[in-house]
Amino acid sequence: MSAAAGPGITNSHDGHAPIVSRARAALAGSARLRRGVVVVAVLLLALAGIGWRYFAARESTDDAQIDGHIVPMASRVGGTVLEVNVADNQAVEAGAVLVRIDPRDYQVALRRAEADLADAQAGLAAAESGVPISTTTTESQSSSAAASVQRAQAGLAAAEARLASAQARLREAKANDERAQRDLDRMKGLAAKDEVSQQQYDLASASAASTRATLDAARAAVTEAEQGNANGAAIVRQANAEEATSRMGPRQVEISRARAASARARLDLMRAAVEQARLNLDYATVKAPVAGVVSKKSVEPGQVVAAGQPLLAVVPLDDMWVTANFKETQLKRMRPGQAATIEVDAYGRSYRGHVDSVSAATGARFSLLPPENASGNYVKVVQRVPVKIVFEKGQDAEHLLRPGMSVVPTVITR
Repeated sequence: MSAAAGPGITNSHDGHAPIVSRARAALAGSARLRRGVVVVAVLLLALAGIGWRYFAARESTDDAQIDGHIVPMASRVGGTVLEVNVADNQAVEAGAVLVRIDPRDYQVALRRAEADLADAQAGLAAAESGVPISTTTTESQSSSAAASVQRAQAGLAAAEARLASAQARLREAKANDERAQRDLDRMKGLAAKDEVSQQQYDLASASAASTRATLDAARAAVTEAEQGNANGAAIVRQANAEEATSRMGPRQVEISRARAASARARLDLMRAAVEQARLNLDYATVKAPVAGVVSKKSVEPGQVVAAGQPLLAVVPLDDMWVTANFKETQLKRMRPGQAATIEVDAYGRSYRGHVDSVSAATGARFSLLPPENASGNYVKVVQRVPVKIVFEKGQDAEHLLRPGMSVVPTVITR
């Protein structure tokens, strides 16, 4: 039937073929599109996952700056500035002379302290030499005083014995004299009656005169013995006084030793004064304690400075680090030792570093006026915690980094 049809007649089945072909082509293109969309979606998801893993392992902040040691130099002594040997931003080595202050006053003070020290040394020598002399003298006086007391007591005992003997002879002489006087009185009466011869009377008279002379001699001996006894007692008292004085000898030795100790203490004091004078003289020359760059110079020749007055500052450039103020929510996985990269705004280059430590408190706690949250108007604010990041060695040979420069550190937390 289809063969019999004319050239202008179209078979119904043949008329639907182009539509089907186009539909099939559209479906095939749609499938390819879907596959392309799926592939792109998978790639985007993969890239998102990779990006998420990359950025999730990194914490960064732009609230960071370079820190370093700044050594302020101040005058330890006052005086007139003679020399200033540096200028601002000049590099200096450790020990370099920065400023000289007029040293003449301190030189005079040193000489005076040295003279006082010499005087103290002489005083100590004299005091120490007096200790053995006092000790020897005390020992000698003690032994001599004891011997003197013994001798005085022995002499007093002998004087007392002589006194007793003289008193006994005096009593005997008195008895003999009384008997001789009575005999003479009887002889006088008998001689008046011519009952005794003149010879007997003369013998009695001579005997009475002899006993009277013996009595006088005994009285004189007693007086002499009493005087000797008094002298002996005086000698004993003197010896006892000397012995009492000798007992004060140990006290004198203690006094001598105390004087020597005082002299030693004064010597130590004078030595300290000399050392202080030398230090003051050394302080008149201000030297750089470390190698670095001079900054903030405020001293000029001829200026009169006081002790403690700031003169300049020395900034060592060999030891720099970064103080990065991370949000407290960024510290969950941050630990000391983790690697970090540091972008320096001034030079547009990166440096390597690692986390050294995390501050013991937030920055707000170290501010001049810490926040007080005890009121009812409390608003929660994310706090920032300073983190110290140190540079790896050997990256700043030209010393380009300066304290205070802005940086952007990134810490790799995984």
